[in-house]
Amino acid sequence: MPSVSLLLLSLLSLLSLSSSQSPSGTLIDCGTVNVYTINGLKWLPDNDYVTGGIPKNVTVAVAVPTLSTVRSFPNKLHQKFCYVVPVFRGGKYLVRTTYFYGGVNGRDSPPVFDQMVDGTFWSEVNTTVDYVHGLASYYEGVFLAQGKHMSLCIGSNNYTDSDPFISALEFVPLEESVYNSTDFGKFGLRLIARHSFGYSGADNIRYPDDPFDRFWEPLVDNKKPEPGNLNVSVSGFWNLPPSKIFKTALATRPAERMELTWPPVFLSSSRYYIALYFADNPSSSREGTRVFDIIINGIPYHRNLNVTPDGVAVFATHWPLSGATNITLNPAPGSNKGPLINGGEIFQVLELGGRTLTRDVIVSLYGPSFLVAVIALETLRNSLQNPPLDWSGDPCLPHGYSWTGITCTYDRRIRIVTLNLTNMGLSGSLPSNISRLTALSGIWLGNNNLSGTIPDLSSLMRLETLHLEDNQFSGEIPSSLGKIQSLRELGQSISITGKHAKLQVIWCSLSVLHTVFLQNNNLTGQIPSSLIKPGLNLKTSPGNQLSSPPPS
Repeated sequence: MPSVSLLLLSLLSLLSLSSSQSPSGTLIDCGTVNVYTINGLKWLPDNDYVTGGIPKNVTVAVAVPTLSTVRSFPNKLHQKFCYVVPVFRGGKYLVRTTYFYGGVNGRDSPPVFDQMVDGTFWSEVNTTVDYVHGLASYYEGVFLAQGKHMSLCIGSNNYTDSDPFISALEFVPLEESVYNSTDFGKFGLRLIARHSFGYSGADNIRYPDDPFDRFWEPLVDNKKPEPGNLNVSVSGFWNLPPSKIFKTALATRPAERMELTWPPVFLSSSRYYIALYFADNPSSSREGTRVFDIIINGIPYHRNLNVTPDGVAVFATHWPLSGATNITLNPAPGSNKGPLINGGEIFQVLELGGRTLTRDVIVSLYGPSFLVAVIALETLRNSLQNPPLDWSGDPCLPHGYSWTGITCTYDRRIRIVTLNLTNMGLSGSLPSNISRLTALSGIWLGNNNLSGTIPDLSSLMRLETLHLEDNQFSGEIPSSLGKIQSLRELGQSISITGKHAKLQVIWCSLSVLHTVFLQNNNLTGQIPSSLIKPGLNLKTSPGNQLSSPPPS
């Protein structure tokens, strides 16, 4: 049975946020070059947060400045492009993405693509229905910052038939109490719906009514809205909802049950965080109690909920749902007031697939070896003057969205096993701590413009292939390359022979040939004698000034 927690309001409040306080997060208008403020919220251009993509203007008139531009990214299957935003490590962030197609690709309908936070697949982005109705689409989630940066990535999937894009991106820090019943070290939250029941305003309730600028959409249903409680103190609510949602309500007459289909979408089979908000109207003409049971899809959610003017919130952290969701508020015997509801939030609970790990992370989700590997790749990226545009965010995660030229394994530990950046026009140097990628079996960096010396790679004991040819490396060949032993292993082949297909197993010894290509560089000195050995295919000429080692 899923668990439900009850939070009663207390006038002994938590620290209250002033409604005049602006969210202290980072609000990014994608594709613009201007800094501007709207309704007390400061928006920034995106150039400092992203590499790759092209700023574009939408082709239709819009009333909201954040929808007038987008950043469009190349439609390359399973290649991601990431915004990297500074955050406070250990902070909990509301992350919101906004999309308004505006005809930027020259087609009638927008593309469908993926979005990710750090190494976690967040959701598919499908804005088609909203765009047909002239609306923007937004997606919201809650995630923990495990480092000093968080990444939001856009990626092309099999459904994308034109360039993916993004209009706006927001990272807003949340108070410690907000949604704190979730273990954010293991899970994130993906918003499904957030409504103010009985509210019929033309616009969402948001900042400054909500200090975190959450969007509370109006929901009247087919029931008659009625006035709510104008004086609820929300500082005692862990989730700090805006007091404005309690000013209206959906309610029934005494002894009459309430039936709601909420949220107004079909849900995929998963577990959900559900928070429902209630406050009695103290000016109600009927004295007495408002007590009722809450039932979701026929399963008791909470029994004998006593709603007072102080207010109450009921929430569940991992409630299983699928398809349509029916909520029944059933009046308890003896209660002389009918059920009432003011607001609700529902999130899908997302199991984290991994997160971007930086030099400042102390504990890695995948162990210290993966952390070291990520630091090594970040150093390599910083050593290149023109790294691949998608080298941001997590190098291996989510599955299917590893960096260009990177191959990873996903066993008990995530390991980076090959690095292939052949013929990519790269310039810069090869840093020494590439040797910390100890699972590498192959390095292909040929036909670029890399310079500097070749670092000590002797710790790469699994390395079988090293291609550094056709670059501008200088200095001597490090003798430490000869310490990488040629691997030999027992191989196994299986053949089916004979009239009755008898199984025959043949064991043989296989020698794995190492390849080291260094030709066409500016190397000097003597070829290390340790590299002159059987089983190693070594090429050093033409293009270098090298001498052979003396006879042994």
